[in-house]
Amino acid sequence: MILAAVTLLTFTAQAQNAASISGTVKTADGKPLEGVTVSVTELKLSTSTTDRGEFRFKRLPAGTHKITTKYLSLQSDAKEVTVAAGQNTQVDFVMVETLQQLEEVSISSGRTKTIASKRSDYIARMPLKNLENPQVYTVISKELLKEQLSIDIVSAVQNTPGAVAYTFPAGGVGIAFRGFVSGVNARNGMETSASRSSLDISNVERIEVLKGPSGTLFGAAVSSFGGVVNLVTKKPFDTTSVEVSYTAGSYNLNRLTADVNTPLNKDKTVLFRVNLAANKEASFLSYGFNNTYTIAPSLIYKSSDKLTFHFDAELFNAKGTRRTYNTYAAASGLRTPAELQLDYTTSMFHDDNNGKTSASKFFAQAEYVISDNWKSTTLFSFVGEDVDYSYQSYANWLSPTRAIRQVGMWGPISNNFTNLQQNFNGKFSTGIIKHNFLGGLNYRYYDGSRRAGGNVVTLDTINVTSTFAPIRRKAVDAIMPLYTTAIADQQTMSAYASDVISFTDRLSVMLSLRLERFERKKVGNTEGYKQTALSPKLGLVYQVVKDKVSLFGNYMNGFQNLAPVTQPDGNVLVLDPVYAKQYEGGVKAELIDKKLSMTASYYNIDIDNATRTEANFTVQDGKQRSKGVDIELIGNPVAGLTLVAGYAYNDNRIIKSSNPAIEGNKATTSPENVANFWATYTLQNRLKGLGLGFGVNYADKNFFTADNTFYMPSYTVYSGTVFYDQSKWRLGVKLNNISGKKYWDIGGNSQAPRNVMASLSFRF
Repeated sequence: MILAAVTLLTFTAQAQNAASISGTVKTADGKPLEGVTVSVTELKLSTSTTDRGEFRFKRLPAGTHKITTKYLSLQSDAKEVTVAAGQNTQVDFVMVETLQQLEEVSISSGRTKTIASKRSDYIARMPLKNLENPQVYTVISKELLKEQLSIDIVSAVQNTPGAVAYTFPAGGVGIAFRGFVSGVNARNGMETSASRSSLDISNVERIEVLKGPSGTLFGAAVSSFGGVVNLVTKKPFDTTSVEVSYTAGSYNLNRLTADVNTPLNKDKTVLFRVNLAANKEASFLSYGFNNTYTIAPSLIYKSSDKLTFHFDAELFNAKGTRRTYNTYAAASGLRTPAELQLDYTTSMFHDDNNGKTSASKFFAQAEYVISDNWKSTTLFSFVGEDVDYSYQSYANWLSPTRAIRQVGMWGPISNNFTNLQQNFNGKFSTGIIKHNFLGGLNYRYYDGSRRAGGNVVTLDTINVTSTFAPIRRKAVDAIMPLYTTAIADQQTMSAYASDVISFTDRLSVMLSLRLERFERKKVGNTEGYKQTALSPKLGLVYQVVKDKVSLFGNYMNGFQNLAPVTQPDGNVLVLDPVYAKQYEGGVKAELIDKKLSMTASYYNIDIDNATRTEANFTVQDGKQRSKGVDIELIGNPVAGLTLVAGYAYNDNRIIKSSNPAIEGNKATTSPENVANFWATYTLQNRLKGLGLGFGVNYADKNFFTADNTFYMPSYTVYSGTVFYDQSKWRLGVKLNNISGKKYWDIGGNSQAPRNVMASLSFRF
């Protein structure tokens, strides 16, 4: 005890007396520079500047230190800085070249593209490098999205190994990976919602896809058993910048975006940025359209060296048709949608059967630097998702030629999500053992204040080989019975902690635990209920080659809350949460000066307490197992070349079910093999900035029904691009689905045939 106390006092005294140096690196015209190597020469310490050109060294001895900067092939700079014990000294560097000159150097070197970077403060909720993190994740950068002319979340996430996306019948987006479907449920690490309103990626800096059950840090509301999709939004910076883009393409695509950034005062302590987007397009089907508008302002206020406030909002409005949801009668004789006799581009429903939705999202963050090693982050978010009305069309196929046409209508609906979160991050040592610690509290309140809808109504049965008229909204409204239902409010209180313990500079262990208390309120005659879940996480990392290759393993947990069930004999069965447990092991590598990132892993996910029915009684012993392999390769291995490749194998089966006939069957929405590839090359000498790109996406067949009788066929889709990228403007043309493949996503939605798009951007 005495020795421990002396050690702690010694550590505390050293931490208080340690000095620090922070600063920025900018161009001659005031632009922040990312990726500059900054070093403390005599101590052999190095770091890289952030996307805001910032760097920081902690725990330095008092005295004079030589700080050097190096960027690409440019001449390095150096300054001598004297620091006092317990104080931070600011030192700033200016590169003599302008942004335009540096971009010309960057194009020839191929080094400014940072698609291999996996730096994130959200994935582990602490500053943790990819090689130090025992979890598998993919980061889709804005540079990659720009190369691919991606304008929606569906095309963007296809860069994630194993991920296949589809559109929900209600209008949102689902993304399936590792055998389970996840919504886009996180934004800057906080809960968001896009289940009915969808979203626009104009304000997205990058997309983070966390693999595996992630309930320990994110809870049941954000994570699925497959993982978490987190959108990281664009942040203000301290120079003036404007970028305007226009995209046009097949099916009357017209899209205009603007990104405006500026400081609001001379001291540059108040920074403002706004992203705007207007998107209009028709469908490749005979009827259908999608019109959306987005306004996303954000503001940073640096109150002091220690306290910084972040505010941002996103207002999204959408009006468009929903994709028809097809079901297939057991006696239809159908095995795949390719057997349907309906023309591939014909819609059975008019586009006045549409939906009108909006989402209002507000976020606030206060970040306070307690000391060199401790930080407090307080976060607030509010998401309001509103549906004015939503007409959803259904086709129940009786045979390859006959279908029952149905339409449902929902709205108005209002869902409000409020979150409060408090995190404390710290670094400390116990003897020679180092700790990277996170402790947090989260409060969530869901208010389903109003909900209305109508039963799904049947309009008619048609033979699609004969002439038929599309269903109009007027016919639906004439027979649609409306009703209103009350939705129970929910609240969730959580506490979590995570400690990354480094025994050496190569060996570390992650220990994490979450305690979550869920409560659903009573509504009408439906009783409420409370449920408590405990979610642990364990990870192990060993760097075989320091800062280059690491071996890792993890145990991860996810959960979903279940309401009590009244049994036929009148007894009430109080259910436990459904848990998913994952075991995973693999290797990560960052090679060629971190320009190439590779991950390969094997995982096994078990769900062993799902509910099933037996003789009309509910039993909680259902079981499902999803296992497979994830492989990813991404980066800029040589000058001018961008490379993204991924492969995923997944075997997801129902082990135990209320229906014995499906035991051993493949689970739905789980293609066995999924592969993605994308490569671009930019010329390095003559015609600098001129580039070519080519991509391939493959998805295996996947079963649409649990009895494994109906499936979506496998598909291979090719795309190509040509672009000319200069410092002040960019022109790109892309051809999608080059071979004109007819294919369907995992939700049964037919996809667009061959189509072209062109984009022109100007930067000021």
